[in-house]
Amino acid sequence: MESGTDHLTPELEKLLTVNHVVKEYQKGDYLFREGEAVKGLYILRSGKVQIGKVTPDGRELALKICGTGQMVGEITVFAEGATYLLDARALTHTYCLKIPVEELEWSLEKDPALAMAFMKWMGIDQQKTQTRFRDLMLHGKKGALYSTLIRLGNSYGLEADGGLLIDISLTNQELANFCGMSREMVNRMLSDLRKQGTVGMKNGKIILYNIPKLKFDIDCEECPIYLCKID
Repeated sequence: MESGTDHLTPELEKLLTVNHVVKEYQKGDYLFREGEAVKGLYILRSGKVQIGKVTPDGRELALKICGTGQMVGEITVFAEGATYLLDARALTHTYCLKIPVEELEWSLEKDPALAMAFMKWMGIDQQKTQTRFRDLMLHGKKGALYSTLIRLGNSYGLEADGGLLIDISLTNQELANFCGMSREMVNRMLSDLRKQGTVGMKNGKIILYNIPKLKFDIDCEECPIYLCKID
């Protein structure tokens, strides 16, 4: 089992010493569902977890993918009756630490440095979600797909064959879930991008050959990289 904490600051690593339980999830299991009472915060030790929601008409909307060393659970601390606002579903066999909300609140009260680091994490996490919704709502289908490809490149990109290989396997349906679009629409748009030479495929993974064009076509605002990511 991996134990990386590369996404945790030294202050947030103190969370690893807080009383917790080790949880194991199989692919497809939910860590929590939208509307459930907040029970705790999760720190991933291995595997990948998708954060998203199901729209009223039954479509799945994916917002981000979290991996080893990242925290999951949009916690509202010191609030009575708080509920999760999104779903968290395991994409792979996943191990994580679950910190009960009561233990988390006690630790934040006792450690100002930890409390400040935690507030900063929550703020950045909310900004990421807001920029994702901005892309989906303001820039249309092209903005949704192009910005998702850019974010995937920033999160999982590796230089390969003269481009940036998105080193994660996603079906077109899963990609469509990130864009709030149908699989058929994503298929057509990807086909057009391949014909233009803007993207390509290698062993079932997408390669970005012309990121500046993707950014230009959606009037990219050049957000900081830490916000323009899918994780």
